[in-house]
Amino acid sequence: MILYPAIDLKDGQCVRLLHGEMDKATVFGDDPAAQAAAFAAAGCEWLHLVDLNGAFAGQPVNAAAVEAILARVRLPVQLGGGIRDMGTIEMWLARGLARVILGTVAVEDPALVRTAARAFPGRVAVGIDARGGRVATRGWAEETDVMVTDLARSFEDAGVAAIIYTDILRDGAMTGPNIEATAALARAVAIPVIASGGVASLADLIALRDTGIIAGAISGRALYDGAIDLVEALELLAA
Repeated sequence: MILYPAIDLKDGQCVRLLHGEMDKATVFGDDPAAQAAAFAAAGCEWLHLVDLNGAFAGQPVNAAAVEAILARVRLPVQLGGGIRDMGTIEMWLARGLARVILGTVAVEDPALVRTAARAFPGRVAVGIDARGGRVATRGWAEETDVMVTDLARSFEDAGVAAIIYTDILRDGAMTGPNIEATAALARAVAIPVIASGGVASLADLIALRDTGIIAGAISGRALYDGAIDLVEALELLAA
């Protein structure tokens, strides 16, 4: 199971939100590229970036910070937030992203996801963010009637690289991930599923790994707060 350290970008800074609410942001640093370099030095295999402003604006907002990270590290990087048309997908992949994450458009324009996944094999992921099993879009501000599993299954034949499943009520709360729901989703589809939201300890990572079916886990606040030692976590997962 791959551990993805998260760098959430708001106004050019590294932050973590509580339950996805922009007015509940904790700033952890004003140099995202330096934070990316620190994660890389610890030995991580991937980085997970979110353009929080972009998720609400519907277009890239923290592009300068993302580009600074791409210039600083040689790790594969995935990015979500504000990526809602083919031009933006092509732009980010051309600038060095390993993978783009499509969230809102997975609900509003699923044909775009399919087209992008065909055009860029292995480089398009679907982000599914949910409250109570229902998908939320547009920076988690709008809740839909679409069920998580139904949306995931609709992309089974699309060739997407991964599904990143976030339980919004767990995100940033340090209460542990929704292992049961994430594992159920992973069993329901053939697409690799990455867990996001609530990962707060090494025990959480072990529990996710020991499901035997979850492909990865994203952690942010726990790494910044020191609740998870990144080097120790990577060694544990490698073993």
